[in-house]
Amino acid sequence: MKSRTLIIAKNDLRQLQRSRDFWIPMLFMAGLFFVLIPTFLLLVISRIGDIHVVQQISSTLQVLPPAARHAIEARCTTPTSCTSYALAVYLFAPLAIVVPLTISSAVGANAVVGERERGSGEFLAHSPASEREIYMGKLIASLLPGYFTTLAGFGVYAIIVNLIVGPQVGGWFFPTGEWWVLMFWIVPPFIAMALSLVLRVSARVKSAAAAQQSSGLITLPLILLAYGQSTGTLFGAKSAGWIVGGVAWLAALYGLARASHALARERLLGVDTEP
Repeated sequence: MKSRTLIIAKNDLRQLQRSRDFWIPMLFMAGLFFVLIPTFLLLVISRIGDIHVVQQISSTLQVLPPAARHAIEARCTTPTSCTSYALAVYLFAPLAIVVPLTISSAVGANAVVGERERGSGEFLAHSPASEREIYMGKLIASLLPGYFTTLAGFGVYAIIVNLIVGPQVGGWFFPTGEWWVLMFWIVPPFIAMALSLVLRVSARVKSAAAAQQSSGLITLPLILLAYGQSTGTLFGAKSAGWIVGGVAWLAALYGLARASHALARERLLGVDTEP
């Protein structure tokens, strides 16, 4: 079972690697969120010094929760360092949510319906692989691009933050403990939940365009929900982050198990199985 699943996943990843019109925009988006925007904003804040604008921005940090304010005050001594620290640790959290959900959902939306449009669905439907093996292969091929792109971008982002903000706050400090929880406990199940819905849609619709449109409607509320939970975790609600992550894992496993039944060989052949 494992070998057939991996063969399907490798084949999909190989096809994705050849699709430059897909992965080049995805890499550009990851670079924009993880590298270009954070680098530009952090450099601007660090270079303009303790002028009136920075002081005003720094004063707005008082609206943050007490735990976040205490963390900032413990590391920072000037308005510039406080502003840079807050931007790096708290206000760039959406990038860890938007990138993996967008990339994985885009891949998953085309996973099943794309086989029919390419004419390879018949070959896959008549292969020795079971429906569950086909589904697991599609799931792995959809999850890996988004999550590994995010991990790579997260590593680059951590280096940028430590190089620009680190000297202002006494040395390298990022990732914080909350970011580790976010990246390895909260983000993965939300990707899995999105894919459980997107793969089901991809198995039922009749065109890749319809799958892409539907996946956008599916991922938007999940992005908002995941962002809300990640923000709470970063702002000091540590126990809530662990609890929400655990609930998300249970929901993701249930959704993936249910979605596996939506993939039938008839759908790969383009046959409508609905009564």
